[in-house]
Amino acid sequence: MVKLVKESFAERYISRWFVFAIDVLFVAITLWLALLVQKNYAILDFQLTAFLLKLRTVLVIYAVSFLFFRTFSGIVRQTSLSDAYNIFKAITVAFVVLVAFMLVSQQLQSAATEEWPSMQVMTLQYFMLLILMIGSRFFVRHTYNQMVRQEQKSRIGVLIYGTGTAGVLTKNTLLEDKEYSYKVVSFVDNNPYLAYKTLEGVRIVSYYVALRPNYVKRHNVKQLIISDPNILPAKKKEIIELSLKLGIQVKVVPALNLWFNGQFNRHQLERVKIDDLLQRDPILLDSKNVYRELKNKVILITGAAGSIGSELARQVLNNAPKRVVLIDQAESGIYSLQYELSLAAKDKINYDLIEFIVANVKDRLRMNNIMEMYRPDIIFHAAAYKHVPLMEENPYEALMINVFGTKIMADLAIRYEVEKFVMISTDKAVNPTNIMGASKRIAEIYVHSLANGKTRFVTTRFGNVLGSNGSVVPLFRKQIEQGGPVTITHREITRFFMTIQEACSLVLEAGAMGKGDDIFVFDMGKPVKIYDLAVKIIQLYGYKPGVDIKIEETGLRMGEKLYEELLTNNEDLLHTPHPKIMRARVSGLVNEDVNKYINELTELIIEKDEFRIVQKMKQIVPEFISNNSVFQVLDKRR
Repeated sequence: MVKLVKESFAERYISRWFVFAIDVLFVAITLWLALLVQKNYAILDFQLTAFLLKLRTVLVIYAVSFLFFRTFSGIVRQTSLSDAYNIFKAITVAFVVLVAFMLVSQQLQSAATEEWPSMQVMTLQYFMLLILMIGSRFFVRHTYNQMVRQEQKSRIGVLIYGTGTAGVLTKNTLLEDKEYSYKVVSFVDNNPYLAYKTLEGVRIVSYYVALRPNYVKRHNVKQLIISDPNILPAKKKEIIELSLKLGIQVKVVPALNLWFNGQFNRHQLERVKIDDLLQRDPILLDSKNVYRELKNKVILITGAAGSIGSELARQVLNNAPKRVVLIDQAESGIYSLQYELSLAAKDKINYDLIEFIVANVKDRLRMNNIMEMYRPDIIFHAAAYKHVPLMEENPYEALMINVFGTKIMADLAIRYEVEKFVMISTDKAVNPTNIMGASKRIAEIYVHSLANGKTRFVTTRFGNVLGSNGSVVPLFRKQIEQGGPVTITHREITRFFMTIQEACSLVLEAGAMGKGDDIFVFDMGKPVKIYDLAVKIIQLYGYKPGVDIKIEETGLRMGEKLYEELLTNNEDLLHTPHPKIMRARVSGLVNEDVNKYINELTELIIEKDEFRIVQKMKQIVPEFISNNSVFQVLDKRR
C-alpha cells in the first residue's frame, strides 16, 4: 500500500494554485476558530453574516501577502526552513497591515469599523495560522519521508560524512533520487557534542562507530559520501582507508561553486581520487620567493602541453610574469591548453601575455628564432620522451629529444644570456636500466657541465606523477571501466609517486632556490607497490579485487626495473632550506669531456647504428646496466 501511494505521487506534484487555495482556506478556518474562542465556543451565538463581513477584508489582505511572498511556490514534500521563514514573513506582514488598517479605521470612527475583527481575535488568528500553515507542510514532508523510509529496508545503505548544509542537501538529494533507492543510515561527525543527536530525523554518530564491521553489516552500508569540504587530508585518508577495508565505496560531494546552477544532484558525486590515498602532509612553499623569481619575467616552457609542462604554465601564470612562451611539438595538446587557459582568463589570468608555439626542441634553427624573438629570462625545460619500452625500441628518438634537444636549449640559454635554466629530470636517470633513463642522465651531465657562466643551471629530479600522460593510474581506470582485467608487470614492482601540482610547486621552489650547477632531489615519501595501487583503485570503483575485477601479471617490460632510486652510487644528499627538497652532491665531468662524448654520439647518430649508440651511452654513464632488453649483450661484453 505504502509503495503504491509513493509510486502514485513520485512523479506528480500538487498544483501551486491548489496550495494557494488551501492557504486561503486556512485563513478562513483560523478566523472562525479565533472568533469561536472569543465567544467561549458558543456556536449558537455565532452570526454568519458578521463573520463573512470580517472574513472578506482579512481574506483579501492575507491573499495579497501570500501572492507577494509566493508562499505556495515551494514543493510541500520538500519544505525547508527557508520555506517556513517565507511563510512567517507573509503572515506577519499581513497581520501588521490588518492591525494598521484597523487602528486607522478606529481613529476615523469609520462605519467600516465593524468589518474588522478585534485585536484579540486577530492576534489569536495570527498564531493559529502560523501553526497551521507551517505545521501542515512539515507534516506532509514527515509523512512522505516516513513512507520512503518504510520502503528503504532493502535499499542501498549510505553514510554521509559532514553535518553542514552540503550534508543535508546530499541526504535530501539521495532520498529524491528516482533511479536508485537509497537509505541514509547516519550522518557521521566527530564533534562529541553532536554524538547520538539527530539531523532531519537521521542519527549522528562518530566514524569510529559508523565504520565498525558490525554496524556496516547491520545497516547494509554500501557507500560513504564525504560532504564536508573542510575535512583534513589526513582524516580523509584515514576514513577512505577504513571504508575500503570494509568494502564501502567512497564518493565526494563537489565544492559548492561547482554545483550546476546552485543545485546538486547524485550524478555530480565524484569518485575519490587515488591522490587522496597517497596524500602526504601539505607541502609548505615559500611563495614569496617564487613570486620574486617570476614577477615581470619572460618565462619559456618547453613540453608545455604535457602533464608537467601544462601545470607549470598554470602555476607560473599565478606569479605575475611579464610574458609566458609555451612550446610543444604536439599540435592537439597545445590547442587543448590554449582553450583551457582562454577559459581561465575570464577571471584568473591575463590571456594576452601568453604565446602558444608549435615547435620541436631538436630543431635548432626554429628554437634560435624563438629565443631571439622573446629573449626569455627563465627557461623550464620539460620537453622529453618518457615512455620506457617505446624508447627502448627507438633509441635514436630518445637521444634526439632528451639529449640533443636539451643541449640545443641549454646552449641557446647561454647564447641569449638567460638568467636560469631549469631542467625537469626523472628518478629513472639514477642507475638507469633503460634507454630513456640513460638519455636523461646524459642530459643531466651535459647541463651540469655548463654551469660556469652567467646562466644558472638547475636540474630537478623526481619520480612518477599521478595522473600524468602514460602513467599507470589512467590505464588502470580505463581497464576497470572496460570490465578488467587490470594488468601489472610484476607483483613486487614499486614506484615513487607525487601529484602533478605537488611536483610542479617543488620545481618552481627549487628553480627559485638554485644558484648554479644544482641537482635537486624531491622527497617522494614512501615507495608504493603498483599491485597495492591497483587494488585500491579497483576498490574506489566499488568492486572487489580478484572477484569483480581480476589483476593479472604480464612480466617486466623492456628496460623496466622493480625498484626506482633517487641517487646514484656516487651521490650524496645535502639539506636545503626546504625540508622536501635535497641537493644531490654530484661529481660531474668537465665541459670539454662532455662535449667530446656528445660529438661522438652525434657521429653515431648519423650512422644510425643503434648498438654502437647504446654502447657509447654506457661509456658516458657507466652505471647504465640494461634490464630485460636486447642491449644486455653489451653489458656482457663489458
